[in-house]
Amino acid sequence: MGSKRDRRVVEGESFLEGKLLIAMPGMPDPRFAQTVIYMCAHSSKGAMGLVVNKPVAGLTFVELMKQLDIPVTAAIDNFAIRYGGPVETGRGFVLHSVDYEGGDSTLPVSEDVSLTATVDILRAMAEGRGPSKALFALGYASWGPGQIETEFHGNGWLHCESDPALVFGHDLDAKWSTALARLGIGPSSLVADAGRA
Repeated sequence: MGSKRDRRVVEGESFLEGKLLIAMPGMPDPRFAQTVIYMCAHSSKGAMGLVVNKPVAGLTFVELMKQLDIPVTAAIDNFAIRYGGPVETGRGFVLHSVDYEGGDSTLPVSEDVSLTATVDILRAMAEGRGPSKALFALGYASWGPGQIETEFHGNGWLHCESDPALVFGHDLDAKWSTALARLGIGPSSLVADAGRA
């Protein structure tokens, strides 16, 4: 018995879901220069992902909880809040391990990563009941139908398999080069204008 998700994978429509998108050097959009994006959705209707390696300057999880008047009652990891992308930058998303289930508000993305966008998960995290691995991002990146495929053909992006250590790791500065290294590529070996006349 197959689901719609299985059919889309077989037909190649969702080949980026659960993968990492890696910006090529020379990315023309400065908002995405040297970014690594975890792809949450990809279909013929478009794509959506969260930048996992760019911090929101000066904003940590504990500071955000103070701003939201959510008391932190557990010893928690005070990680940097991520700039998830340029769309709806006032909206928050928690990308997390699958050991937290927020009912209908949690969207499974892959076998080991889910996405939740409700305040309930923030309260759970502040109380020590949240997922074992998580990152909080403000905003997201999105592409219309066929747009991400066009950007691939224009040498804007590479993609690779994802893993929790890379997605949830806190060394944000190393994520871009680490993702490239997983493909056997060093940043200096890439040419920014490859394939252009």
